[in-house]
Amino acid sequence: MCGIAGIVSLQNVNQDLYDALTVLQHRGQDAAGIVTCENGRLHLRKDNGLTRDVFTTEQMVKLKGNMGIAHARYPTAGCSSSSEAQPFYVNSPFGITLAHNGNLTNTEQLKKELFIEDQRHLNTNSDSEVLLNIFAHELQQLGKLELNKNDLFKAVEGVHRRCKGAYAVVIMIPNIGIIGFRDPHGIRPIVFGERKSEQGSEFMIASESVALDALGFELVRDIDPGEAVYIEESGKLHTQQCSELSDHCPCIFEYVYFARPDSIIDNISVYKARLRMGDKLAEKILREWPDHDIDVIIPIPDTSRTSALQMAHTLGVKFREGFIKNRYIGRTFIMPGQQMRKKSVRQKLNAIGLEFEGKNVLLVDDSIVRGTTSEQIIQMARDKGAKKVYFASAAPAVRYPNVYGIDMPAAHELIAHNRTEAEIGTAIGADKMIYQDLEDLIDAVHKGNTDIKHFDTSCFDHQYVTGDIDESYLQHIEALRNDTAQTDRNIETATIDMHNNAK
Repeated sequence: MCGIAGIVSLQNVNQDLYDALTVLQHRGQDAAGIVTCENGRLHLRKDNGLTRDVFTTEQMVKLKGNMGIAHARYPTAGCSSSSEAQPFYVNSPFGITLAHNGNLTNTEQLKKELFIEDQRHLNTNSDSEVLLNIFAHELQQLGKLELNKNDLFKAVEGVHRRCKGAYAVVIMIPNIGIIGFRDPHGIRPIVFGERKSEQGSEFMIASESVALDALGFELVRDIDPGEAVYIEESGKLHTQQCSELSDHCPCIFEYVYFARPDSIIDNISVYKARLRMGDKLAEKILREWPDHDIDVIIPIPDTSRTSALQMAHTLGVKFREGFIKNRYIGRTFIMPGQQMRKKSVRQKLNAIGLEFEGKNVLLVDDSIVRGTTSEQIIQMARDKGAKKVYFASAAPAVRYPNVYGIDMPAAHELIAHNRTEAEIGTAIGADKMIYQDLEDLIDAVHKGNTDIKHFDTSCFDHQYVTGDIDESYLQHIEALRNDTAQTDRNIETATIDMHNNAK
């Protein structure tokens, strides 16, 4: 999962892009990058780390230009090499830069095509570089020295024709403008907005609407599945549908965990969707456990707070903040490597003893992936004197890998894989385990926009909406994502980075 942004402005965009990345930081903490365009010349800064660490004042001053794109990276295959920080750049044709959120599912096939047929060289293992070169090749095939909107839309059509999987993309071409587009299923989110002034209109494309809000842009709408939005360097806006219409299937995990609650994705308020998740979970408890003995409901900060608060309201049970979060520690789910995740939980959370002592506590989290964090948090509650510790998840059991841009691990590393709910509860040390039903989760999100008929729920039900995922592909993903492979890659990356820094 990554955060992307692109701005065509009437003034320098460096500060706006920096601010956009800080607002989208929750989508990726591995690396950050900004590229701007000034009189046809590109200025790029990118590196590993948080936005605030990657950019100094001196570097920001060099990012001149009224047009630019930005990226906050979260590695879906566990690699943390600075060489894979985005935006990516390719010289031919025209000089194109790209920022991408998502994951292509036919990357290996495309790599072969690019080398054998398109005669293009790839410098990283990133599928984003593959996507960039596909777009560049489609433009080059037109054989034109000057581009118009139809040429750009035709290149996007070529991307849709060749690329499978999930992708939300912003591309910048010097002296041309910025293009944003979305895969034909609309799996990953992307929106655009407008900021008006006496001098004219400025446009912004971003992963989430909160980035627009923070910079004073008014949300126009989501980019439709398969659609492309082209903003000329002069500020003129063009849109066009560039693919055969597919079933719109946004990723439901955006609403569960990844997106900020103040975002609106596909006309669905993330905040309200999470409130409805809390209602649904409370209704399940009342239906299946009417004589419950829950004394207090405590959220696992921060994503589950909205659902937990609504659960407490519906059940008529006290809501309390029992854990205090150290906000200088990153999201553990995003961190590569099991040892790093284990170490970070106790650093990230501290329990308030008086909220646990002698009480039957229901802990509420947005989801459970590996179960490592959940197990440690339950033990923290017991250490503080909780009499009984129940655990509820606002999402169903995550039993299968996600292949569309979320680094859910190899199937055997998922706590719910091949386990019943009772067995999961035992594994993490809970006295009782309560999961959201998938139908209730879908209904909670769907009520926000009834025009959307389906969601990508593959990590819960093994139904992959692009229709091209088989067991061999899942085995390939497992080889890339298991903790052993991630540890080996991180050691290799650290060695390479040390060598490069020593030069």
